[in-house]
Amino acid sequence: MTTRRNFLRLAVGSAAVAGTGGLLAGTASAAQRRVPPGHIGIQLYTVRSLMADDPQGTLDALAEIGYATVGVSGLYGHTPERFRAMLDAAGLRAVLTHLSLDAIRGDWPRELDNAHVLGVESVVVPSLPSGLWTPDGYRQVAEEFNAAGEAAREAGLRFLYHNHDFDFRTVDGQVLYDILLAETDPAHVGFEIDLYWAIHAGYDPVDYFHRYPGRFPVFHVKDRAEDGSFADVGYGTIDFRRLFRQRKWSGVKEYVVEHDQPADPLASARRSHGTLRTLRF
Repeated sequence: MTTRRNFLRLAVGSAAVAGTGGLLAGTASAAQRRVPPGHIGIQLYTVRSLMADDPQGTLDALAEIGYATVGVSGLYGHTPERFRAMLDAAGLRAVLTHLSLDAIRGDWPRELDNAHVLGVESVVVPSLPSGLWTPDGYRQVAEEFNAAGEAAREAGLRFLYHNHDFDFRTVDGQVLYDILLAETDPAHVGFEIDLYWAIHAGYDPVDYFHRYPGRFPVFHVKDRAEDGSFADVGYGTIDFRRLFRQRKWSGVKEYVVEHDQPADPLASARRSHGTLRTLRF
């Protein structure tokens, strides 16, 4: 594996050579493939401040920008049926919904039924509580994920886990994320890899694509500024072309934009969509 320090230097250096945003601008001569327009989505967490006050207007605005899909991050007090109606009215398709670890420990069949109402393909656990950040904790979670993933598959859904940087901690000589990958059944458990958090932790997603091929059907496409903060996609340091070229190894199907702290959520969504729409790799 590329060392953490060298990998971060490589990621920042690539963007520095190309210039801010220029890394992803593309040229006709280099154009080979593009992100399928019908698979460019946005995690609604990016626009959470707007969703709380005007969910239908926000969804309509995202569709107007050009997004085809969304990742659901809570229902903002609405029933699954009402939320689905708002998505349909906007012409958007939900491809995934984030559900807590407590959700799979509770009435999991009901959660899967709600996922069907939303029309998603994947149910995703977005994070783990700090009390589980040990090798034993991750092994316990792997067992729970296998069971929840098997039930999801039987219900016609895909079960995924979304990483943060803490998942790449080394504890007792073991990288926690590696435990989940090694001890979950590929038939039942996949991963929504957050590219920012993996790189921020100093790890190369491409290495994981080759070690665990086909297990990353969803990318959280989030960029990293030179100071380590969040950036709109295409305006930071991450070489998305390099990552997207590995699509056959990663197994990626959905490209879901996210920005955790946008100053202007819709402006951020527009800039990131523009990058993915024009990117060639």
